[in-house]
Amino acid sequence: MSTLRTELQDAGAAASAGVLETRLTGLSREEFARTVWARTALLTHRASDFSDLFSADAVDELISRRGLRTPFLRVAKGGATLPESSFTASAGVGATISDQLDDTALSRAFADGATLVLQALQRTWAPVADFSARLSTELGHPVQANAYVTPPQNRGFDDHYDVHDVFVLQIEGTKHWRVHEPVHPDPLPDQPWTDRRSAVAEAAKDKASIDAVLAPGDVLYLPRGWLHAAQAQGDVSIHLTLGIHTWTRYALAEQLAHSALAALRDDPRMRRTLPLGVDGPAGEIDIVRERLVAAVTEADSAPLFHRTRRGHGRPAPLGPLAQLRAVDGLGPESPVRLREALEARLEGSRLTTRVGRLDFPETDLSSVTRLLDGETRTAGELGVALVGRLLRAGVLVPAEQ
Repeated sequence: MSTLRTELQDAGAAASAGVLETRLTGLSREEFARTVWARTALLTHRASDFSDLFSADAVDELISRRGLRTPFLRVAKGGATLPESSFTASAGVGATISDQLDDTALSRAFADGATLVLQALQRTWAPVADFSARLSTELGHPVQANAYVTPPQNRGFDDHYDVHDVFVLQIEGTKHWRVHEPVHPDPLPDQPWTDRRSAVAEAAKDKASIDAVLAPGDVLYLPRGWLHAAQAQGDVSIHLTLGIHTWTRYALAEQLAHSALAALRDDPRMRRTLPLGVDGPAGEIDIVRERLVAAVTEADSAPLFHRTRRGHGRPAPLGPLAQLRAVDGLGPESPVRLREALEARLEGSRLTTRVGRLDFPETDLSSVTRLLDGETRTAGELGVALVGRLLRAGVLVPAEQ
């Protein structure tokens, strides 16, 4: 059962509330987790003004002036994706890479009804990158941001489902959305909608759970597996899709299995060659099963899980010149803070982050523990030598005074 919300954004929201509450749903993180997350679609009208995140001018800037290459853009028309060669070209002297976006070709394709899909905006457009990072921190799952730019009365894709959750943020224009409940709930990444094309087509004929026109400021949340199709109305439609690449119990099971198999590599009995014969004695299966169950029971998959999780994201941007100035000008009063989105974990005397691992003497551990709260500190509080080391490693960054 899908849900509809029409409340306006609360301008007096508590300072501690995150973007999930203040800009996307109007629900606290706890309420969203309890009633909506991974359960049902949610449409929130007039959730926020998103003009600070993205716009038509941003689309033109990215396509015509940033030298973007594939796969930062896809082009779709009539439910199919166009070949990259139809909208890319060399950028001329000094930039002869052949797959840069061709703004002339894209202008013609768009005028002819094609939808432009700007992908991975969390890497190419700073306001969207900052917003995506905050949302990822709140949800605890990686976030990717795409923009869909659709000509009037057109749609880029037929009814389908995604294998990740999405928040749809309508930026400009209007778009008519039809949403249906899943034909395959909670699909995994290797279970795309094309595997169930006929079931999706049949389900799309039924009455929609949500049949609504999204206007600027509206937000639609769809758990993975929910069917959807959208068509632009009388004007160009621009919407952001924030894809939430959710961790699942199956993913945890994979980590556990990998850890167990790694342990079995060190077991001489498991490395032993099977007896001669095509089938082998049935007892071998029982031996393997017994050892595998024991290895799973004993396995600690947490380190592998955290390492995999760190690999699914990037730390906040780091300015090399600003970082060098901070190191050169370092003094006891220099303000610093932990770099965001590091996934930093202190285990014993080792700090593990997305930018590497660092070991510390016992005398530094209390200072390292303090900086992990993300608050601004002075180098004198933590120790100038320690701060210098962490600045050079890209773990700390200069804080605004």
